[in-house]
Amino acid sequence: MTSMTPLWLDRPRATHPTLTAPASYDVVVVGAGIVGILTGLLMARSGRRVAVLEARQVGDGTTGHTTAKVSLLQGTRLSRILRTNGPSVVRDYVTANQEGQAWLRDFCKVHDVAYQERPAYTYATSRPGELRVRAELSVAGLAGLDATWEETTELPYPVRGAVRLADQMQLHPMELMDALVAQLVAEGGELFEGSRLTDLSDRDGKVTLTTEQTNVTAAHVILATGQPVLRRHGFFARLHPQRSYAAALRSPWVPEGMYLSADSPTRSVRSLPVAGGDELLLVGGNGHITGRAASEAARVEDLVGWARSTFGGEVTHTWSAQDQATVSGLPYVGRMLPGNDAVWVATGFDKWGLAAAPAAALMVTKSLFAEDGAGERPPWHRAFSSWTPREVAGVGRAAQFNVGVGVEMVKDVARRQWRDAEHAEPTLRGICTHLGGSVRWNDAERSWDCPLHGSRFDTDGSVLEGPAVCGLRKL
Repeated sequence: MTSMTPLWLDRPRATHPTLTAPASYDVVVVGAGIVGILTGLLMARSGRRVAVLEARQVGDGTTGHTTAKVSLLQGTRLSRILRTNGPSVVRDYVTANQEGQAWLRDFCKVHDVAYQERPAYTYATSRPGELRVRAELSVAGLAGLDATWEETTELPYPVRGAVRLADQMQLHPMELMDALVAQLVAEGGELFEGSRLTDLSDRDGKVTLTTEQTNVTAAHVILATGQPVLRRHGFFARLHPQRSYAAALRSPWVPEGMYLSADSPTRSVRSLPVAGGDELLLVGGNGHITGRAASEAARVEDLVGWARSTFGGEVTHTWSAQDQATVSGLPYVGRMLPGNDAVWVATGFDKWGLAAAPAAALMVTKSLFAEDGAGERPPWHRAFSSWTPREVAGVGRAAQFNVGVGVEMVKDVARRQWRDAEHAEPTLRGICTHLGGSVRWNDAERSWDCPLHGSRFDTDGSVLEGPAVCGLRKL
């Protein structure tokens, strides 16, 4: 198996300083993925003094591990959203993504970021999958998308039909991030890497953030860290962390469109132009709840085996991503706690952050202006909200999430699985520092993953992904 290095990150990368001295800002954004950098950029353009803090390097989270489709057709997500939300909210969600996609397309044109216009497809290979795809077509039409039904596709295997949406986008996410970072700095924003948030306090209208090196104060803080870090907000109980896998191949076959299956296991297919006029084939799928797979390496090998047998070719890269699904099916973008304008969150994009990120950044920026009396929230704000009555409709799904967490905790006690971790790495205690879950060994990425809320740790115990903010304890 090739090393688990994302294609997007296998390139020279700029570095940025670590924040080591106390400082004060109007806005601090925590997390330098696509949502965090975009939010920082829009805040800087509004005249705010802004700092973006990143625990590792720019793009090291979901942004650098995505399959990088910027599409309004998002598998069967629209029909899933409709289960717990009214039709008008689904239309708001589509409108928000349309505005975000248009912003991103304009930015790429102005700043010479390469992208390709491609049709997007959600397809089925089974009767149950066909029913889901036809339902998605119906909801897409209800939401105002000009989607069509196709009986056949270019895929080299039979399908039972597909929904097609023209004029969507695909790109190289780190080329986009390079341009966004350059604009953030040009607008006066500051960016700090190696600056992990470990705590914050909100008193007297001022937020104090504690990093591993220093303290920072701000009037407003936006947590754009995948899953919001820290424990007091409870978002970890309303989010579902999932890992999925991807591979790049030099293949004799590449598609003209972007494809995502409605069947299980999920299969994602797209192309990527490379220097010399060639194109790589990108495939993805085989997702599971973080920390709950018998063998992550087997998931990668299964995906690669499927790609080789179906399309042919030589594998150049394999990698994985972590995404967050929500109870309502919609992103959580808004106040961390109702009525508190100091700390905001942006999370729950469920594999479609590139299309939704500009909308999330616009939502936070405009909402903060509205609180200051200098602006108003966008008209589609209902689809991007952190606390709504709609959460009641999704209470069954929330219960499912947390029943799974409880089952994993019981398993840990019964099997004493933390002892397995400590036996494998005698210098580390195998207990997650977030809420005490027993970490499991990820045999594909050589990491310790928590099956409760998706925190991940490197072999030396340092944090790879939150919500944990502290590394595994030393024995």
